Amino acid sequence: MTPIIPPFPRARPRRGRSSPARRAMIRENTVSTEDLIWPLFVTDVPGADIEIPSMPGVSRLTIDGVSRAAERAAELGIPAVCLFPHADRSLRTEACEEAWNPDNLTNRATRAVKAAAPEIAVMTDAALDPYNVHGHDGLVRDGVILNDESVEALVKMAVAQADAGADIIGPSDMMDGRVGAMRDALEAAGHHDSMILSYSAKYASGFYGPFRDAVGTSGALKGDKRTYQLDPANADEAMRMIARDLREGADMVMVKPGMPYLDICRRAKDAFGAPTAAYQVSGEYAMLVAAERHGWLDGDSAVMESLTCFKRAGCDMILTYFAPRAADILRG
Repeated sequence: MTPIIPPFPRARPRRGRSSPARRAMIRENTVSTEDLIWPLFVTDVPGADIEIPSMPGVSRLTIDGVSRAAERAAELGIPAVCLFPHADRSLRTEACEEAWNPDNLTNRATRAVKAAAPEIAVMTDAALDPYNVHGHDGLVRDGVILNDESVEALVKMAVAQADAGADIIGPSDMMDGRVGAMRDALEAAGHHDSMILSYSAKYASGFYGPFRDAVGTSGALKGDKRTYQLDPANADEAMRMIARDLREGADMVMVKPGMPYLDICRRAKDAFGAPTAAYQVSGEYAMLVAAERHGWLDGDSAVMESLTCFKRAGCDMILTYFAPRAADILRG
């Protein structure tokens, strides 16, 4: 007898998409508040929490404001904040000495956050640009960014940050050898538990503009950063940089920017299996907010979709200015 072929498909993948409950049961990647790190900009301007024009909804916060933000993070279940200083221009010098001042803006803010919300992990940025009259992440002489001299300065900066109570040091400078030098110095100073989240694959990107406005370096920057940040065309080089930093003692690695480099996130996770972070940078944030404000997309949906993409690409952590908004969305 000739079998009867039913006039319909036996395999119907849409069955699993037909309700929210079914979609949740088979979802491969999910975002939780525990995946988020909230970047915060801290300023010394007294009594002023100032919105950044190119980053609507994000403000420079006083130390008191940063402490309140950390308390809010704890309430929302966000495990970590990352501090970026908007230093007074008078503190920017050729030698960047303010970078390792025990009482500089970042270190005072770190102590304040740990006092206000001790359960929150504090991540700090280890780069010289906030204190550099030239706006670069390293020391400059005759227009050339000096690698080894910059590493010596960055090591002092990292130890000062750990002394202030930072849980995670984030070298974002892209100087060669800085992770190993920082790890040795942190161990020698007794900071055996200080973690290093290295910006191992930091690209010379056009998506950083609003951030430079936020920390006040856009006007100070002389030249560009392509002599030390990665070429956006290169992927294999990023893998070599990540491998190097892990050998030198990095506990976690960062890909920056985020969404334009999801392929790098995926390759990094597959190749090394190390805890991997992505930074959804200021330009990515600004684009989504601008489109939302023009009515061109649904903001909450786009925010959560973008964060889910990071998880799908293998990221364990996401630095995002949307952290509190995402936490609110996740809480319903």
